Amino acid sequence: MNFEEKFVFSSSAKKTLFMTLGAGALLLAIGIFMLMNGGGHGHEAAHGAAEHGGHGAAHWSLRIIKDLWLNNIFFAGISLIGVFFIAFNYVAWAGWSAGIKRIPEAFGAYLPIAGVLTVVLLLLFNHDLFHWTHHDLYDPNSPHYDALLDGKKSYLNFPFYLIRTIVYFVGWFIFWKVLRGYSIQEDLTGDIKFHNKSIYLSAGFLVFFGVSESMAAWDWLMSTDPHFFSTMYGWYVFASWFVSGLSLITLIVVTLKENGYLSFINENHLHDLGKFVFAFSVFWTYVWFEQFMLIYYANIPEEVGYFVQRLKTDAYTPIFFLTLFINFVFPFLSLMTRNAKRQGIILKVVCIGIICGHWLDFYMMITPPILGQEGGLDLKFLFVELGMTMMFASVFLFTILNALSKVGLVAKNHPMLGESEHHSVF
Repeated sequence: MNFEEKFVFSSSAKKTLFMTLGAGALLLAIGIFMLMNGGGHGHEAAHGAAEHGGHGAAHWSLRIIKDLWLNNIFFAGISLIGVFFIAFNYVAWAGWSAGIKRIPEAFGAYLPIAGVLTVVLLLLFNHDLFHWTHHDLYDPNSPHYDALLDGKKSYLNFPFYLIRTIVYFVGWFIFWKVLRGYSIQEDLTGDIKFHNKSIYLSAGFLVFFGVSESMAAWDWLMSTDPHFFSTMYGWYVFASWFVSGLSLITLIVVTLKENGYLSFINENHLHDLGKFVFAFSVFWTYVWFEQFMLIYYANIPEEVGYFVQRLKTDAYTPIFFLTLFINFVFPFLSLMTRNAKRQGIILKVVCIGIICGHWLDFYMMITPPILGQEGGLDLKFLFVELGMTMMFASVFLFTILNALSKVGLVAKNHPMLGESEHHSVF
C-alpha cells in the first residue's frame, strides 16, 4: 500500500468536465430555443397551473425552474450521503472501507454550493415550485381558500420553511467539516484520539441525519404536492439518495483503480460495494412497493392522486415503468451472482444505470405537481433536462474531485487500514 498516494486532478480531467459543462449549456440553450418557439404559453397561465390546482398550460420558464430545483436536490442528497457513509462506517467500526473513506469524504465539499443554491432558488421561485406558498390559499374570503392547507400552516409557512432549510445545510456542513478535519489531523499526527472523536461525532451526526433527512424530504419534495402525504416518504427518498450515493462511490473507486490508483483495492472490496448497491436497490424497491401497496389498498383520495397522476397518464406512465426497470430489475439481474459483484466493468455499467434511474425517480417526484401533464420527455424537453443535468453533474464532480485531490488518497493513519488492505470475502 502506498501511504503517500495522492489523486492528481489532471488538466485533461478538468478539461473534460469543462467540455461537459459547455455541452450541457449548449443543449440547454437549444432546448430553451425550441421551447420558446414551440408554443410556450403565457406566464399568467403558468401561474394558474402552479398556484391553483395544477391545471392550465405551463410557461417554458417553469420547466427551467423545476429542473434547477430537481438537479439541485438530487446532487445535494448524494453529497449528504457521502457524509452518511463515513459516519455509519465509523459507528460500525467497519474496517473494510478504511482504504476508500477519502472518496465519500470528499462528497461533502459540495454541500455549501447546494445550500446556497437551495436558499436562492427558494427566495426567487418559491411560488413557482410550491403551491402552498400563495397567501390567498389561507384567506377564508378567497375563492382559492384551501382548508386542508390552512390546517398545515403552522408547519408549511415560508419563514419556518426557510429556517429549517438553513438549519439542515448548516448542520450537515459543520458535521462534515469537523469529521474531515479530524481525518486530516489523524493523517498529520497519527494520534488515535481523532479516530475516537470521529466515532462519537458520527453517532451524533446519525441522529441529526435521521431527523433532518426525513424533514428535508417532506419539505423539498413531498410539499410540491401539499395535499399528498405518506409516512414512508422520508424512507423512500433516503433509499433513492442512498443507492445513488453508493453507486457513485463504487463508480469512482472502480475508475480510480483502472487508472492506477488504490492498488490495494481488490475483488473483495468491489464485492462489498457491489453487495451494498445490490442490497439497497432491493431496499428501494421494497419501500417503493410498500408505499404503493398501502396507498392503493387504503384508497384515500389525498393519497391515491399521487399515483394516479403518475401511472394513469400518457405523460408519465412510460417513465413510471422505466424507472422501476432501471432501478430494480436491471441491478437485481445484473448483480445477482457473486462474480458479477467482483467485476469492475459490470459495476460501472450498473452504477451508471442506477444513478440515471434514480435521477428519473426524483424527476417523477417533482415534475408532475409542478408541470402537470406537460412534463413528458419529448425531444425539445429532453434537451432541457439533459443539458441542465450535465451542467450540474459537471460542477458536482469538479467540486468533489478537487476536494479529493487536496489530501492523501489513503487515510494513512486510520487504525483499521491494515484490515482494509487484507480484506477478504469468502
